[in-house]
Order: sequence, then C-alpha cells, then structure tokens
Amino acid sequence: MKIALYIVLIIAVIAGVSSLVHLYKVSNRNKTEMAKYSNTVSLTANLGKTLVVYYSLTGRTKDIALQIQSLTNADIYEIKPKEEIKQGPSLYITSKKQISSGNYPEIINDFPNIDEYDTIFVGSPIWWYTAAPVVLEFLKEFDFKNKNVVPFSTQGSNYGTYFEDFKAKAKNANILKGESFNNLDSSYNEQVKNKIISWLNSL
Repeated sequence: MKIALYIVLIIAVIAGVSSLVHLYKVSNRNKTEMAKYSNTVSLTANLGKTLVVYYSLTGRTKDIALQIQSLTNADIYEIKPKEEIKQGPSLYITSKKQISSGNYPEIINDFPNIDEYDTIFVGSPIWWYTAAPVVLEFLKEFDFKNKNVVPFSTQGSNYGTYFEDFKAKAKNANILKGESFNNLDSSYNEQVKNKIISWLNSL
C-alpha cells in the first residue's frame, strides 16, 4: 500500500513540475513575441465594409472581436448555441466527443446577410486544438459566397490545426491571413492592440 502511495505521489510531483515548466516556457514565448509589438502602430488597412463573427465562452475571443470591430468600424455577429454552454469538467468531455463525431451543438441560425460585406472576420477559442464545436457548426451551415474571410483564434498557447481546419470547412471562402492570440493578462493590452493593427495592415 505504501509503495502504491509513493508511486502516486511521485506521479503527482512529476505532473506538477511538468506543468510549471510548460507555463514558464509559454510565459517566455509570450514575452518574446509581444516585445515585437511594443511600438505604437497606426492603422492603414482599408478592408471595405467589414463583418466580425465570433463565439466566446470566457470573453477572450469577444475581446479580440470587439477590438477588430472598433478598429475597422465593422458590424458584429455573435454565434450563439441553442442550449447554453457552461464551463466545467464535463465541457471537455462533451466537446471532445462533438469534435470527434462531427455531431456539433445546434446554433441559432439568424445569420447576417453577407452580400453587402467585403471582408468577414471569424473568431473562435481553441478547444482540443481546433475551433469550438459551435464554430464548426457555423462553418458547416454557412456559405461565405466567395467573400474575403479572415480567421482568428484565442488560446492558452497552441492553436493546433485550427487554421487548416477552418480553411477546409469554410464553404466558398477566399481565406486571407489569419492570426492567433494567446490569452494574456492586462499588462499586455497595448501590445495586443498593436499586434491586431499590424495584422490588419498586412491583409
């Protein structure tokens, strides 16, 4: 019994150390990347009439979406599931099954009329290294009608196959350069804004 307890304790310690090492590496990568955006950037992009589409559970994707909206004077559309999605341990299990099976949650399909838009941004949090299931359902149902579409993501540290999956699933979309945004604390707000502007200018 004691040996089993020692083994469990050793495993727990190893897992804890590994987690701390990972967080340290992510923190250093974030500092290195965001240092590139320390200088103020002016917006020069002209993207025409713009729409920002997003889904957000914790508010991080919404924050990026609202910044894009403000900078481009865009209209905005929030992807909403028919049944409320709640945070918690069961979310990870449920979303994994949905992504694996392709049986995504139903969404409210009051989709905007995109005929009047030149550029459409679509943002999602990363769940299991791809888009959240509700965004995958949106891509399943929506037709971009050969419009310029720009994906973006928010995540802890790894966007996985999001951009490849997005390109494969976005029907009739002309995909422009996407961008990913790690979840950062408020001390990085100015750098995040400069990163968004630099990205918009590159489109």
